[in-house]
Amino acid sequence: MKTSKRILGILGIAATTVLLAACGNSSSKPKTTTITVGASPVPHAQILKHVQPQLKKEGVNLKIKVFQDYVMPNKALASKELDANYFQHTPFLNTWNKANHGTLQSAGGVHLEPISAYSKKVKNLKDVKDGATILASSNTPDYGRILTILQDAGLIKVKKGIDITTANFSDISSNPRHLKFKHSYEPKLMPSIYKNGEGDVDFINANYAVQAGLNPLKQAIATEKSSSPYVNIVAVRKGDQNKPAIKKLMKALQSKSTQKWIYNHYKGAVLPAKSYK
Repeated sequence: MKTSKRILGILGIAATTVLLAACGNSSSKPKTTTITVGASPVPHAQILKHVQPQLKKEGVNLKIKVFQDYVMPNKALASKELDANYFQHTPFLNTWNKANHGTLQSAGGVHLEPISAYSKKVKNLKDVKDGATILASSNTPDYGRILTILQDAGLIKVKKGIDITTANFSDISSNPRHLKFKHSYEPKLMPSIYKNGEGDVDFINANYAVQAGLNPLKQAIATEKSSSPYVNIVAVRKGDQNKPAIKKLMKALQSKSTQKWIYNHYKGAVLPAKSYK
């Protein structure tokens, strides 16, 4: 009888040990959640790849789907092919939502890609000649950024009362040097257009400039200020910004270490949205 009790006691202790071990294993290995984020190749996909290891430790399996344009990422997000996307700024998102009756929202800002002016004709934007041709992409939400740079250089004036984030070239009230504007080009083609010597001044987004081997800090003749409202964001479907995996993604992207990495890796050509000091 004593032997039977002893055996049962040993079995009970063993069972408890196995149960505790199982509980310990489950707590040390959090359940993995997979999220797919659409992104432009540079710098967005590169920044996401940088935080992949950190997210993996926190139980988030980050998959990155690269897009080469500005059209498909929001469509893919709205149709639930993606959990989030990372390629645009808030004015672009607002314009897309308005045109497509969308409800996509920002989960937070990550970095700024300053748009810059490049030229093979002049070394300073203020030196453009009368009748010069200004080339820009067909990306309407960027027009306010371009107009701001031109206005800061004293080349034009924008109508009073105009919201600069929604401004267009038709909102120019004064153009004393008779600048001509052409803006029908795909954004990704702008570096090639500049390299081919087309136009007198070409405006190029930092992501396409860096991707094409240009250095905005050394080659641009003018760049928008760091106080620009065009910070690139992670966009999600309405309400999804509260999902644990999305919160972990944003925490990783906005961390001091990631923000510092962004500045150092792109040598200031891409600016962190948050202070990392």
